[in-house]
Amino acid sequence: MFNFITKRSFGVNLLVAIALLLLMVFIFFLSLDSITKHSETITVPSVTGKSLAEATNFLKQKEFEVSIQDSVYIDSLAPLSVVKQSPEPDEVVKTHRTIYLTINRATPPLIEMPDLRGFSFRSAQMFLESLGLKVGSTSFVPDIARNAVKDQLLNGKTIEPGAKVPMSTSIDLVLGNGLGNTQLAVPDLIGLTVSQAKEYLSGDNIGVGAIVANGSVSDTSNAYIVKQNPEPTTQLPTGDIATNHIVAGQLMDIWISMTPPVKDSTSILTQPDNQ
Repeated sequence: MFNFITKRSFGVNLLVAIALLLLMVFIFFLSLDSITKHSETITVPSVTGKSLAEATNFLKQKEFEVSIQDSVYIDSLAPLSVVKQSPEPDEVVKTHRTIYLTINRATPPLIEMPDLRGFSFRSAQMFLESLGLKVGSTSFVPDIARNAVKDQLLNGKTIEPGAKVPMSTSIDLVLGNGLGNTQLAVPDLIGLTVSQAKEYLSGDNIGVGAIVANGSVSDTSNAYIVKQNPEPTTQLPTGDIATNHIVAGQLMDIWISMTPPVKDSTSILTQPDNQ
């Protein structure tokens, strides 16, 4: 039966085998497109913004497979709407390719409320935003820590740290207005040097505002205070002397000179004519 093969020389049989192998390789590559469907491609449509059901039906009509890859929460988008897709729109892919979808969650995740008390307003705002929360309204209370958070509110009530709140919830902040609520008698700074006055005022959390020089002043720190605003007392129309008050956080303006002021026996300051 195989005499026709055995009667041939080895070289001839080798050439025949090589020819058959090349023919098989040629047939394989010729049919490769139909096997892999390499030539069957389609452009990916955009389903971003569509509902999950609408996007799924639409993609399956186009002979795509659909898989939910991830979910996020964005309060400005409709629940269960498509936020992102992969491959992206207008990419050319093979038919029956799987399109992976990222969808918007139906309900917001719960966030653990932090303790913002003592934070500056800007720090509190950045911290809330990093957690997916928002700053609502702001109000102020007397406190020397200006713009520091004194309380955190939800629906008008204090919300304690650790409480669970939905993502994107607005938290109202109560801030210090930079002023204390305890009234103090205005100190008499006349005759003190600027450095002495600053040290004295710091004990009551009162700051120095404007510093106005009377004449040439070569050393501000060691210059004498010759006038101040507000003044310690005010003379009423009745002739009585009323004590003026100030609160922590306020500023006092001072006028300075290299010459110390002179007070007479009634403790009324002798000022330059132009003052």
